[in-house]
Amino acid sequence: MAFKLVSPAPHLARASRPFLQCLRRAAPTAQRRYISAYGYEQAKALTFTAYGEPPDVLKLHSHSISPPHGNLMTLRFLASPINPADINQIQGVYPSKPTFTTELGTKDRTAVAGNEGVAEIIALGEQVKQQGFKKGDWVIMKGPGFGTWRTHASATPEQVVLLEEGMREGITAVQAGTVSVNPCTAYRMLTAFTELKEGEWFIQNGANSGVGRAAIQLGKRWGYKSINVIRHREDQAAEEKLKKELKDIGADVVISDAELQSQGIQDRANEWTNGGREPIRLALNCVNGKAATAMAKVLASESHFVTYGAMSKQPLTIPASMLIFKDIHFHGFWVSKWSAQNPEEKKVAVKDVLELTRKGQFKDTPFDQIKWEWETKEEELIAKVKDTLEGYREGKGVFLFGKT
Repeated sequence: MAFKLVSPAPHLARASRPFLQCLRRAAPTAQRRYISAYGYEQAKALTFTAYGEPPDVLKLHSHSISPPHGNLMTLRFLASPINPADINQIQGVYPSKPTFTTELGTKDRTAVAGNEGVAEIIALGEQVKQQGFKKGDWVIMKGPGFGTWRTHASATPEQVVLLEEGMREGITAVQAGTVSVNPCTAYRMLTAFTELKEGEWFIQNGANSGVGRAAIQLGKRWGYKSINVIRHREDQAAEEKLKKELKDIGADVVISDAELQSQGIQDRANEWTNGGREPIRLALNCVNGKAATAMAKVLASESHFVTYGAMSKQPLTIPASMLIFKDIHFHGFWVSKWSAQNPEEKKVAVKDVLELTRKGQFKDTPFDQIKWEWETKEEELIAKVKDTLEGYREGKGVFLFGKT
């Protein structure tokens, strides 16, 4: 494989050998990107060869991607978030497993971290062109396990969903790169398990998460009312600030998990819901434990309780009375499985959320944008992943790719 550096001024090529040697000795040591003479794209990726804690197993790997042909396309990533599922996948405890391969030129089988993101097509084979793709198009991943924490990748049309020009108009890379997991999870749970009528209520925990914030805004847009549960904070001022933040994006009621488990919560719920005449018919749970059980107790009979996470790492305990006398229906939801099985439905959800975003009716989750340039060091990127793992962040971590 042949490579060349971005060329120096032509007259230097005619310089004498001693003069060139002096230039080489005096040249700066800053890292420079190599460009292929035969169309090979140079890429970097955060990879791992074995499961473990991200700081222990992640490595920044450099490799080359051959020019695309046939049904292959070369992607340049624009934005890729750091989701809890990504961390769990690296740890080896997530149901969806990454693809371990030696196709990146590694001796050992290696996987690329990350599941969500948006990329631009920078080159494509003839078969890809025949399917309607073109250079400059934006795509998102169709399902998990692709590996999105990287500057470039080779992909097939079957692995991506095209964001048509009308869908991406007025949309930033961060908005496009974070639409397919959290907003789609909220979208699907609010519409798939029961048909809420305008003015009816849903209740959710983890309300300040990406899914929670999306559910608040989508529910408000569709005429639903929401009771939102957040984790109790010792800093009362911080808790009140968060409550106000959620109400500002459309939450009707915001309480802490301590308030949810206090005596008299049913009386308070009746006050919120017009004496109980406006039923709470749907619950969205990502926490589990006693707080989740307390949330189920305020549901109306024949309601639906959907679990999509287990942040507390505690089991979900269901009293028999809820099943026998109240006929509460308990469900599980995994957005990755739904996305893989229903790509067209996912595309509709993505399109709707992006349209609301474009109109200013859906606000972004707070983001901590992590700049990823070609010169960005391995330790810088891994430190940001570690911060997310430990909870030290001002918002959802998102790799924002610059000059790569």
